[in-house]
Amino acid sequence: MKSSTLAGRAPRKDDLLIVDVDVHAHETPAALAPYCEMPWRKTLEHLATVPARYLDIPGFAPSIGLWPSFPQSGGDRRNTVTSAAQMRQDLDDLGVDIGVIFPDHLLSHAGLKQTDYAVALARAYNRWLVEEWLTQDNGLKGAIIAPHHDPEAAAAEIRKYAAHPHVVAVYLPTCVVEPLYGHRRYDPTFAAAQAAGLPVMLHSVTLVHPNFPFNLQGYETMFATHLLAHPLALIANLVSMMETGVPERFPDLKICFTEGGIAWVPWIMLRMDKEYAERRREVPILKDRPSRYVRKMYFATQPIEEPEHLGDMATLLTLFGGEDSVLFASDWPHHDFDHPNKVLQIPVADHVRRKIMGENALKLLKLTRPVRLAAE
Repeated sequence: MKSSTLAGRAPRKDDLLIVDVDVHAHETPAALAPYCEMPWRKTLEHLATVPARYLDIPGFAPSIGLWPSFPQSGGDRRNTVTSAAQMRQDLDDLGVDIGVIFPDHLLSHAGLKQTDYAVALARAYNRWLVEEWLTQDNGLKGAIIAPHHDPEAAAAEIRKYAAHPHVVAVYLPTCVVEPLYGHRRYDPTFAAAQAAGLPVMLHSVTLVHPNFPFNLQGYETMFATHLLAHPLALIANLVSMMETGVPERFPDLKICFTEGGIAWVPWIMLRMDKEYAERRREVPILKDRPSRYVRKMYFATQPIEEPEHLGDMATLLTLFGGEDSVLFASDWPHHDFDHPNKVLQIPVADHVRRKIMGENALKLLKLTRPVRLAAE
């Protein structure tokens, strides 16, 4: 098996636990076809014959990219992982003990229009994930897709896999989702996740779409589009969930936001508290300031902000209780992934570093400490 090209760069000390809450398996129509119900299996078999580009397969995960392309950072390093063995080797090379798997193409799953096809595709992905990636106790964990198109079907998928030892979360596709996740139509999904004790993890990706906040067609460059798409999608859904009282109506539901960085979190907390002070009669379901609910949520680091003075990141963490709610994420193997060394450079106390790199994830995902570190 070809190396990940990261051998010898493991950053950790022997006693530092690293949990990566966002790594990506490369699912393809050909890979999912055997796990898909008819007639959609025929669709996937046909799509397997269509030339595919990176994260761009028409009818499966189309990307509407109208910008000129440039070589991606990372040199000749591959940007897909196609097997559990390959992923385990990569994580070993990165110094990562536990990795939580999300899809590649189906990051844009919410953009699919036909409900029965989207649900069948989510079911096929979940079967494939469990049977191809989560069969061993080797530190690989998975987040199953909850298709937003049919919240009852999503709830059924959650119940189906709730007892699986390596399913640790529910993935909510955030890219171009309509309506936003505060809508009460999603209550069955949230109720099932809460009952199963599985956190919901909202994960974004860049796409242009006529739905807020992805109506980014006014920008001329990927520079502008990419920097706004990810955090705006998370902000929009957080505010939507807050105005309908999701964290109040589902008090035991754990909510996590991934692939939007973390610098936006204290800003939106302050903005929501300001509005709440003036307009709390509009949201009587909230029993406390929005910031109090946000402090119970979780936020993944990638893509971590890189200020000129790294001490600013340490200060930022204190503004929203990030010491207890921020989780390390790499986004491996995508071109813009964050090596653990990048987050380890933030000048925080050792006990805070341990929380961010692994302890907070153990708490959120209800994971057992690996045997290698069991005595710590």
